[in-house]
Amino acid sequence: MKKTILTLVLVTLISLDVVSQVEYKVITSVESIVSSGLGRSRIVSASEERNYKDFSSNRSDEDDERNKSDRSEIRVKNFEETKLLNFFNLGGIRFQNIAANDAVVTSKINTMVEEGWELAFVTSAVESDGGKDDGQGIFITRYIFKRQK
Repeated sequence: MKKTILTLVLVTLISLDVVSQVEYKVITSVESIVSSGLGRSRIVSASEERNYKDFSSNRSDEDDERNKSDRSEIRVKNFEETKLLNFFNLGGIRFQNIAANDAVVTSKINTMVEEGWELAFVTSAVESDGGKDDGQGIFITRYIFKRQK
């Protein structure tokens, strides 16, 4: 009886350790909202990993030296880039482009799910045209996936 209980406890602890190991992956879509269709729209996914600690520093009242890590080391040269269509063309807003982008993003999400990822969070933001002389703007969405290691 004691061996059975001990075995059950060990199996439970091992199972909890396996369940608690989760990895995350961020996929970003950037959609141009520049008039006349002059912008670029993409889905971007890093193929390399970075450790944020390599580019972090702790500042305090006693030590207020700025972070001097090399930005070029942060850059990722291996990534997947998927073309999307721009929201606008010369005629104005293109609803067909939005629907096409939705189809491509849906395909990406479905592929990630098939690979064992679960869509955990979605967050988006917009930087829109700031007036007559701006001519810039993007709609950015971050899809945060997780899966058991």
